[in-house]
Amino acid sequence: MGIPVRQAVKVGIYVLKNRLRGRKKYPLIVELEPLFACNLECPGCGKIQYPTEVLRQRVSVADAVAAMEECGAPMVSIAGGEPLLHPQIGEMVAELVKRKCFVYLCTNAVLLRRKMHMFEPSPYFSFVMHVDGLRERHDLAVARPGVFDEVVEAIAVAKKKGFRVNTNSTFFNTDSPDDVRSVLDFLNDDLEVDSMMVSPGYAYERASDQTNFLPVEQTKKLFKEVFADGRRKKWRFNHTPLFLDFLEGKVDYECTAWGVPSYSVFGWQRPCYLMADGYTSTYAELIETTDWDSYGRGRDPRCDNCMAHCGYEPTSVVATMSSLRESLRAVVGTN
Repeated sequence: MGIPVRQAVKVGIYVLKNRLRGRKKYPLIVELEPLFACNLECPGCGKIQYPTEVLRQRVSVADAVAAMEECGAPMVSIAGGEPLLHPQIGEMVAELVKRKCFVYLCTNAVLLRRKMHMFEPSPYFSFVMHVDGLRERHDLAVARPGVFDEVVEAIAVAKKKGFRVNTNSTFFNTDSPDDVRSVLDFLNDDLEVDSMMVSPGYAYERASDQTNFLPVEQTKKLFKEVFADGRRKKWRFNHTPLFLDFLEGKVDYECTAWGVPSYSVFGWQRPCYLMADGYTSTYAELIETTDWDSYGRGRDPRCDNCMAHCGYEPTSVVATMSSLRESLRAVVGTN
């Protein structure tokens, strides 16, 4: 595993405190989208489908900090859109790091080498670069040739400057087990990234490509075959072992959508960043006024083919903390 000890300890204490207080709904990591504008037009992402007036909007640094302070989550994933297009992204990251929040800045890396000077290495900060396959496969996924090579260069430069570098890879029904193993081996062994995240693609409504997303049974089959040869143990994942078990169908969970709430230019999005059933101005309102029992597989048909980490990683974290055996299993994988 590639989860830092400092982060694992802080999150573990945070979960334990909430359990002792009897608090059942609390955030683990916020999906912060400070803008929806992007410099790529990936067919699997629908953010740039918003009208121009929305794409021009930005979450201010003050609002981003206030959102994190209100909800109290120990981690934040800054996504979008492309966060590096935000003129105050360096200041936003610095303010969140100052508050000892673990910050993951998600980027397609096209602008990263030119804007890396805006950031400082910190144990509380990681770049997360999207890598959805090797050169041909990745450039097809982002609909632009040359992006894969740019990502590889950005990873090398960032690591040389002392930054922690993670990757995030989304897989679709066009990906074979060999495809997945090849990109994970490349990231883990050749580029030596600090950790990797994987997720099956989910067909949310704004994505222009609605045909290549993975249904549940195909997701389980894919990851069961990917992990069949034992390489899972050597790959540095930024996931709990139980979430990886979930992906390959060894365990099943209910969605914990409130564990990864989404905040954007519209406010707090219900129920998650993949589905937009309205917005609230405060996190408290999101928790108190959302009918959480109406979402999840078997309840809402839009959830039936979802195994995304935003819903199920929080469930696996809580399950890990509830079991001494699983807690020890997760500890073995920290670095």
